[in-house]
Amino acid sequence: MKRSKLLITPVLLWLALFLLVPMLIVVVMSLMSRDTLGNVVFHFSLNGYKTFFDSLYLGIYWDTLVLSVVTTLVCLLVSYPLAYFIANASPKVQTWGLVLITIPFWINFLIRTYAWVLLLRTQGVVNTLLIHFGWIQEPLQMLYTKGAVLLGMVYNFIPFMVLPIYVALEQMDKRLLDAASDLGATRWKAFRHITLPQSKSGVMTGCVLVYVSTTGMFVVTDILGGAKSTMISNIIQQQYLGARNWPFGSALSVIFVITSLILILLFNRAMQSRADRAKEGRA
Repeated sequence: MKRSKLLITPVLLWLALFLLVPMLIVVVMSLMSRDTLGNVVFHFSLNGYKTFFDSLYLGIYWDTLVLSVVTTLVCLLVSYPLAYFIANASPKVQTWGLVLITIPFWINFLIRTYAWVLLLRTQGVVNTLLIHFGWIQEPLQMLYTKGAVLLGMVYNFIPFMVLPIYVALEQMDKRLLDAASDLGATRWKAFRHITLPQSKSGVMTGCVLVYVSTTGMFVVTDILGGAKSTMISNIIQQQYLGARNWPFGSALSVIFVITSLILILLFNRAMQSRADRAKEGRA
């Protein structure tokens, strides 16, 4: 027992030093005021939280949540079949599949995102090819749209969804599928009652990773969305670096963290309830 406590102590210290303490500083900062020069005044105020309820910021926050949820769902729909294929392929195909999935991580994030600018702009590769083959007469406005932002998000965060699902599927007991087949279950029934519940942990992990990464992302929206697409992370960045309104930026950060935790807990509870209902149905 003492040895286990000693082993976990460095982890707890690390979390306290680099997670809890910074978050506590942000919470305290959100309750402060600022003067006309942008300096933080240590005087209790809820102005940062009151400003959040302005229709402008509420709209931006809603757009952020919608984009994050849609990105997570699209990544899940694309990644699950891909992870399923890789997990059930031969060892050689599995190796090459994982290499291809992780290749984007070998390239700088900004370079990957700027590459989409070259592809989607009006004189870019996509429009040039479409005009060359006569499919369109004038260039399409694909860059600086919400669709471009969604595409950039999905492209950058698909590996965060594929890899956890692949690990869950790879660790699944394949003998259960053989038993289901021997008992006359169809491939769809076996997938729905065995494979899908067994991969629940990978799905949950991937969804949390993609959702949290998307909500906190401001680079993709800056590069691919321009002024037409703004997320709450862009506003937080502007408040800290441009407007010098640290209390308001801290208040937005606290609200963002609380909202994300609530949504993650609700998603976890929904997945757990579904698993419990599936167990009761089998019983």
